[in-house]
Amino acid sequence: MPIYEYRCQQCRQVSSIFVRSINSPIAPACDACGSEDVERRMSTFAMGKTTGEVHDAHPMGSNTRDYYSDPRNIGRHVEESFARHGVDMPASVRESIDSARSGETPKGLDL
Repeated sequence: MPIYEYRCQQCRQVSSIFVRSINSPIAPACDACGSEDVERRMSTFAMGKTTGEVHDAHPMGSNTRDYYSDPRNIGRHVEESFARHGVDMPASVRESIDSARSGETPKGLDL
């Protein structure tokens, strides 16, 4: 079920026309002024991204508000620091980060 877009040659407005099938006959007209002098145009489209792709596109230090509400960012700096220095992360630190990411208060931390 395609949606076609047309630009009116009279008023320059864009109209979208929903078509039941690609073979359906179309008599496009402008939604704004009713003119039939319209030209089909390339429609814009969006590509979905997974949360992981969005996360990777906004690395540590991103200034977006969502950065702090994403639970995967809890302890991210600590993980990157251990990796950068080539030091194995202690199991207790890993457990605390994983607990915080799952919504639990890490052991030993009273809030």
